[in-house]
Amino acid sequence: MDVNEIVITENCDIKFALTKIDENGLGTLFVVNNNFELIGIVTDGDIRRSLLKGKSLNTLVQDIMNKSYVSLPVETDATDILNKLNETIKIIPLVDNKKKLVDYASLSKVRRISVSAPLLNGNELAYVTECIKTSWVSSQGKYVKKFEELFSKYHDNRKSLAVSNGTVALHLALEALKIGEGDEVIVPDLTFAASVNAIMYTGATPILADVDPSSWNIDVDKIECLITPKTKAIMPVHLYGLPCNMTKIFELAKKYKLLIIEDCAEALGSYYGGKPVGTFGDIATFSFYGNKTITTGEGGMLVFKNEEVANYASVLRDHGMNKTKRYWHDHVGFNYRITNIQAALGVAQFERLDEFVLSKIRNAKFYNDLFDSLGYFDTPLYDNNLINSFWLYTCLVKTNAPFTRDELIDFLHQKGIETRPVFYPMHEMPLYSEFAPYKLEVSSDVSRRGISFPSSVSLSNSELEYIKKILILFINQF
Repeated sequence: MDVNEIVITENCDIKFALTKIDENGLGTLFVVNNNFELIGIVTDGDIRRSLLKGKSLNTLVQDIMNKSYVSLPVETDATDILNKLNETIKIIPLVDNKKKLVDYASLSKVRRISVSAPLLNGNELAYVTECIKTSWVSSQGKYVKKFEELFSKYHDNRKSLAVSNGTVALHLALEALKIGEGDEVIVPDLTFAASVNAIMYTGATPILADVDPSSWNIDVDKIECLITPKTKAIMPVHLYGLPCNMTKIFELAKKYKLLIIEDCAEALGSYYGGKPVGTFGDIATFSFYGNKTITTGEGGMLVFKNEEVANYASVLRDHGMNKTKRYWHDHVGFNYRITNIQAALGVAQFERLDEFVLSKIRNAKFYNDLFDSLGYFDTPLYDNNLINSFWLYTCLVKTNAPFTRDELIDFLHQKGIETRPVFYPMHEMPLYSEFAPYKLEVSSDVSRRGISFPSSVSLSNSELEYIKKILILFINQF
């Protein structure tokens, strides 16, 4: 709901306020002065109590509004906003540094337009309710198996294994391939830290490779020079949904007898050469975090080329316990199991995967057309051989733009539009700098200029048009 639909000026009367409350259905109005500065809040309860005390319908809202309200700066972190919301404070106005009303937060949303929100209006509630009614809420239950089966069918019938999150999927993949101390794994410098951390969990050494300036994925021309006798695997990351050049990666892996671990955390629904990503590596991993294309809240999946490796990973996932001799442990394993409730969400979400991906592709077309017309942005690489699922629509602010990426992010935030900078390059963080064998300039440049825009599958045409309007407003300042 647009913030203007729950705003009233101080010189309006109670009768008009009741009409506005009836229209918005939230039971609350924000009271502003002529400069749109927030000066109070009035609720249906405030109005009811005032009428009981003898006030008339012609009484001005400024005489009955609550001046002791909770508000927050619009740039407040989502976690801090949620910590303020409760059964008493159900809606919080968000203001700029001049106290002008910009947006509002509620238990169902913390931004007018978030960068990526899940859509859970399919069979999610029905399937989760079934889990609760039948008491199958933990890692046993039919939905875990069903989720794995759906995933396998989608990925060329490769065996799939559901786990508790995307990071443990990466760790389990490396462990199942027996990668450990003394081994090296080549990984892109521009990625989320989980890719590199998982390698470090095993005792192996991550080797950071620069990214391609067009795709922002691992630069395949920079991989070969990093291969040493210690190199055991390549971990391509399909960043933001754009597939890596798997043809060249596969050729290098074959030439040097290397393993491939596909990090598909951001790329479910993407295709390379007519095949879904996740069907090129020895193992592929996926994430179902709350902002992913499909979500289980937290959750992950592994897809295997080799069934024997899949079986070994399954044992490791379940504490290293023997499959036929209960409580007998053959390996030091992990508790990386997904719950039946999470899997129930996953099944319901997966039923709508094609719909979700088409929605994201539609959003991307809108953004591409808009940014091409504005002239200050480098849009994502397009290739007829690829289908980009556009987990987050991401582009770069051109170096000749009269504004910086961060200035744009701040402006949009003030207008209730959440965006995200792209990841920091791994090598720029002291924790990982030792893993950079050469100067990684492209990843630094992409990181400095990259911005991800709202990409929810439920993003409406009116929200897209609002984003367009605000972007044009920003550009016209220069």
